[in-house]
Amino acid sequence: MPPVEVSPGMKNETTEDDMKVLVAGATGGLGRSLVPKLIAAGHEVTGMIRSESGAAGVRAQGAGVVFADGLNADAVKAAVVSVQPEVVVHQMTALKAGINFKKFDESFAVTNRLRTEGTQNLLAASHAAGVRRIVAQSYAGWNLQQGGSATKTEDDPLIENPIPASRETLSAIQKLEADVTGDKTIEGLVLRYASFYGPTGSIGKGGEMVGLVQKRRLPLVGDGAGIWSFIHYDDAADATVRAITTGDPGIYQIADDDPASVAVWLPEFARILGAKPPRHLPAWLAKLAIGELGVSAFTQQRGADNAKAKDTFSWQPGYASWRQGFRHGL
Repeated sequence: MPPVEVSPGMKNETTEDDMKVLVAGATGGLGRSLVPKLIAAGHEVTGMIRSESGAAGVRAQGAGVVFADGLNADAVKAAVVSVQPEVVVHQMTALKAGINFKKFDESFAVTNRLRTEGTQNLLAASHAAGVRRIVAQSYAGWNLQQGGSATKTEDDPLIENPIPASRETLSAIQKLEADVTGDKTIEGLVLRYASFYGPTGSIGKGGEMVGLVQKRRLPLVGDGAGIWSFIHYDDAADATVRAITTGDPGIYQIADDDPASVAVWLPEFARILGAKPPRHLPAWLAKLAIGELGVSAFTQQRGADNAKAKDTFSWQPGYASWRQGFRHGL
């Protein structure tokens, strides 16, 4: 299929039930929820993964497999061209447990390359293969503008004066969003997902954050006024499936309906887990352990408004609130 020219304000909606979709990053936390939902929706799905170790799981879900490291431009082009998909979904990350908030950019170094170089590789390959649409993963949390309203929309600017430890990561997010939505011949949609939770995540059974809360090692920092938005992997996947065929090029925030301050959600999370209440830690003391960015997340962060995504995709998260999701979806 040849590329299509995307005009400002153009309403893009595809009704084919059997589209060819390539998911780059099919073995990631969201990819594992997304692939089976795409197949259930009637799409022909191929997962692009780095090694054979994850292939069996992808094939067991009913998808095909191609191999490519997202940072290898030639391999990505060969993989995408071999599949000839109509839609590419960019879920490539290299996130690991134990993020160091004092060295945040170092913790996200590979993911940031996937957001910049990897996105460029996917776009170039998509042009070569005649891809119609690309749907790419971004984030809504610490990078949203602080101050003012409790939640921010897609029209609000991202944070203007990032903490030094996060500057490279913010720049990578901004470049991904600009490159995807600014392409002139491919319909580019960026989904800013809120903080994930679910069985395969840090906020999930056996996950790192669950363990910290259970051991009272995740304290309430300062006044806990930072606002967090959450989204279950399955609900994020449902929104992504809808973005395959619906919506104008642009940015959409994927979050539940219940943004909450840390002072609200952290003690409630402890209660749900049957743990003792979190300890309190002054901001100045917490800064020594988790740095300025960590303290900011607990005290200044803002939540993500989801109205645009709900309206555009006719989408409603199954867990409208993290309160139910933390109880039943971990």
